[in-house]
Amino acid sequence: MSDGHEHNGHEHVPSRQRRRFPGISSRTYEHPADRSALVALRKLSGFDTVFKALSGLLPERSLRLLFLSDSVRVSDQQFAHLNVMLRDACYILDLEKVPPMYVNQDPQPNAMCIGLDEPIIVVTTGLVELLDEEEMRAVVGHEVGHALSGHSVYRTILLFLTSLAVRVAWIPLGNLAIMAIVTGLREWFRKSELSADRAGLLVGQDLQASMRGLMKIAGGNHLHEMNVDAFLAQAEEYEAGGDLRDSVLKILNVMPRSHPFTTVRAAELKKWAESRDYQRIMDGHYPRRDEDKDTSVRDSWRESANHYSTHVKSSKDPLMKLVTDLAGGAGDLGDRVRRGFGGFTNASPKPPQGPQTGPSDSSGDDRPPRDDS
Repeated sequence: MSDGHEHNGHEHVPSRQRRRFPGISSRTYEHPADRSALVALRKLSGFDTVFKALSGLLPERSLRLLFLSDSVRVSDQQFAHLNVMLRDACYILDLEKVPPMYVNQDPQPNAMCIGLDEPIIVVTTGLVELLDEEEMRAVVGHEVGHALSGHSVYRTILLFLTSLAVRVAWIPLGNLAIMAIVTGLREWFRKSELSADRAGLLVGQDLQASMRGLMKIAGGNHLHEMNVDAFLAQAEEYEAGGDLRDSVLKILNVMPRSHPFTTVRAAELKKWAESRDYQRIMDGHYPRRDEDKDTSVRDSWRESANHYSTHVKSSKDPLMKLVTDLAGGAGDLGDRVRRGFGGFTNASPKPPQGPQTGPSDSSGDDRPPRDDS
């Protein structure tokens, strides 16, 4: 891709040769968990009503005017290097209309793609100052991936509902109804981040840059103190470590977050980059947008189900092991349950010492306190 090209009237030549994906469908890079979570979200009771109401009420024009008046719009004259990355990302993913992009003064490294009618990309000064050119290119590609997938609509509603939930927290039933939808939106958005990370890799085409960017988001601008392999080892330890209590704590820790944990994102992206699917995309074999109308919802569900099945079977997480044991009827499951949460640690269960003559110890002291919330 070393030739110049025209995009919206301006010639732009990428800084280095990168493969382009004409007519690429967002299905190419969307994580199976992203699609299934979005379908589940749409089936959530009351979601359609809230979505239709907010689509007409959200102040989109006000949002655009806010960024126009109090942020710096990326262009040939302002943050020109970001403008080059943005146009390059749109060219690679064949996004016909380049979305407006703004730099907002905020020391917290962050980026987002929002908007109902048309997407807007916003990056903070903290992120711009933290990342180098190739790392930033992956982030811009990440946000363009959100735009191509149509994620900006749901992201905007999530931001609005999160703010609204705080305002109506004193109304018990109203807050419960809103938080149910917010929880569903967050679950979907965490999965959508895995899709957008893949889009960022398709744009940057530099796995190491994507890894470095995630490491910097986790640990700051101290690359000389960090190591990719050690960082990925943290993800493996996080997934496999502890017992069933830790599995429950992981769920509780991630629920309030809009993004997955950075080590998990890095591990997921590396796994995809090493897959046959990624290589096929880079070889030019991928779904096209003009084929989207012919796709089967049933096939998408089947792909998502297969993904979850494989994930559960291969996961080292104690809770996932329990699910596998329940499904497969493992012979030692009863003994492990009787021994409490300690029976679901990474250590292999001890062989039985012979038949028990007395009652098993099932006093329940090892059970976690009940959470009625």
